[in-house]
Formats: sequence, C-alpha cells, structure tokens
Amino acid sequence: MTFKAKKSFGGLYGIIAGILVFGFSFWGIGYSLGPDDKALKVLLYIPAYLFLVVYIYLVLGALRLKYVVNDDNFLLIWGVAQKHIAWDEIDEIVQIEGKSNLFPFLSMTWPGYVVGLFQLKGVGPVRMYGTHAKDGFLYLKTQRGFLGITPQDDKLAKLIAEKTGKEVQILDMDTIPVEVKGHDMHTDRYFMLYTRINNVLLILFCLYVAIFFPRSNADPLIILLVVLAINLYLFNNANAKRLYQFSQQGGYFTLLIGMAVTGIFLILSIVQISFS
Repeated sequence: MTFKAKKSFGGLYGIIAGILVFGFSFWGIGYSLGPDDKALKVLLYIPAYLFLVVYIYLVLGALRLKYVVNDDNFLLIWGVAQKHIAWDEIDEIVQIEGKSNLFPFLSMTWPGYVVGLFQLKGVGPVRMYGTHAKDGFLYLKTQRGFLGITPQDDKLAKLIAEKTGKEVQILDMDTIPVEVKGHDMHTDRYFMLYTRINNVLLILFCLYVAIFFPRSNADPLIILLVVLAINLYLFNNANAKRLYQFSQQGGYFTLLIGMAVTGIFLILSIVQISFS
C-alpha cells in the first residue's frame, strides 16, 4: 500500500526557484566576464554546475516522495533512492505533535519541502523526508536510523503499528520546556529581524540594478555582484540557521555579515552606475 506525503507545492516551488537562481547565475557569469576572463569563468562555472546537479537530485526527491507498506518491509521512495526497513528493525513509532524545533545539519528546506539530517531539539537526531513538518510528523526509531516522514493522515502510523506489533506513541512538543526544547529561531525577534533586513537589502539591490543598470554605461561586473549577492545570501542564511543551535549570538553575527556584504555590494553598484 502506497501513501503520499502531505500535499504541497514543494516540487513546483523548487523547479521555479531553481530556474530563476541557476538561470540568472549562469547568464550573469557569461554576461559579466569577457573572453579574457576564461580562468575566472571556469572557477565560477564548476561549483555552479556541481550545485546544479545536487539541486536537481533534491528536486527529484520533492517530486517523487512516497511511503510504501509491503508485506515484509517499509519502503521509503525519495527521488531515485529507495530505503528498505524490515518490520523487525523498527523499534518505536512516535507521532510528533505541536511546534517542532528542527535544527538543520546536512539538509535542505524550502516552502513545502524538508529533507536531510536535523536535530529535533528535546528528542534527538532525525533524517527528514517530507513536506510540511513544522506542526508535526511521524518519527520512526529504527535500527537503521531515525526517520521523520509526513504522511497525509494517521493511517500509515496505524498500519506500521499493526505490522510491527508496537503502539503509536504521542509526543506533544508544546509540553516540553524551553530549557529542553531550545529556543526556536522562528520566534526569536532578533534573528527574524536580521533575516528580514537581509531580505530587504537583497531585494533593493536587485531592483536598483534591474532599473538603472540597463540605462547606464557601468561595468558589466555589476551583474556578477548581483549573482554573488544572491548566492552568498542563500549560503549565509543556511549557515546562520545551523550556527544558531550552538550559539544564538553566532547566528546573529552570521546574518549581520550577510547584511554588511549585501550593503557593500549595493553601495559599490550605486557609485559605479551613478558616475558611469
């Protein structure tokens, strides 16, 4: 019997975001660098294509995510990968409810999609394969790792319990004290403020260049600054979230660095475009 993850537009979002970010990045590198910059082009194209391959693999996972109950095992289908777990390898079945505090390690998330290794504060590590997990998911403790999945309803949990002969435990995250559960970055006003400022600065930078660059004689390298700003923004925000679980101040500082870099790029672009 096959079960789908909670409905989401995660796959579509990933496709659109990938086309915009990677498409603009490849175009921007080619446009801003001339024939004399072949070495720099290669240095930029190589990691870009490597990230593209990884990203396509992740998007395939978002488009093809299923949970299958067979007679002798539980099968997780994620993109081109499959994970088989025998019923006697499942030790506990836990239904996580309430607001989960998931901190990323090696993971990728965007609206409607969550995958990779996380630390579920107050509980333990979990490898997520799902869509919407913030308000609850099914946590399987197995001899082959701890899995987090997001089926559409509780039918899958009941069927797994029937196959394994184990009860479904309920864990309400809202009952776990903050000292154990940890601070949630999404409710931290400073973290969210710095995140929003980063967002605003990047949008202002992109809009300024889009409006004024075409009518100027500025150096095409301005476009490369936009490419770098977008990719540094994505990289920096991800690192801030990882660092936050170890040090709130470290997370703040990482976001402040991102603000400074984008701000410097914006100032350089204003000066270059205004006086060209």
